[in-house]
Amino acid sequence: MPDTATTVTSFYDLEALDKRQHVFKFSDLKGKVVLIVNTASKCGFTPQFAGLEKLYQKYKDNGLVILGFPSAQFNQELDNQEAITEFCQINYGVTFPIMAKVEVNGNNASPVYNYLKSQKAGLMGLRRIKWNFEKFLVDRNGKVVQRYGSISKPEEIGKDIEPLIHPSTL
Repeated sequence: MPDTATTVTSFYDLEALDKRQHVFKFSDLKGKVVLIVNTASKCGFTPQFAGLEKLYQKYKDNGLVILGFPSAQFNQELDNQEAITEFCQINYGVTFPIMAKVEVNGNNASPVYNYLKSQKAGLMGLRRIKWNFEKFLVDRNGKVVQRYGSISKPEEIGKDIEPLIHPSTL
């Protein structure tokens, strides 16, 4: 993967590894609405997987993509990638893509998260990811339009996804 610190000028320049360690190019997401979430299997917010899956099922045919990025940075994620994927599918019926485990803060943070944090600060201008299940909403043009804290429930985010999916309702 390229050195994203010097080559990323847009969301579509990003790439990440999927659960099978294959490169996933964000340029394939052009024209889609994207919700990116840092996930964990052993967190108090883990039940949000169910709400995320409902959002995905409701809007995927209209261009919504949800990408889950497991992170053990808060010590609440399983060690094995296969176990993470299996946990999400068995316990929450997750069908949206679960990517390879990443770090979201610090020197080893994923370029995806470095980019997202640079585009949209959190509460009180906070750039770092505070906890699991923070969410970033990206419009069809690759612009990061909203950042949500962990306590924001997926069903509440639907109101922001709707106008991006169906722009005529604005």
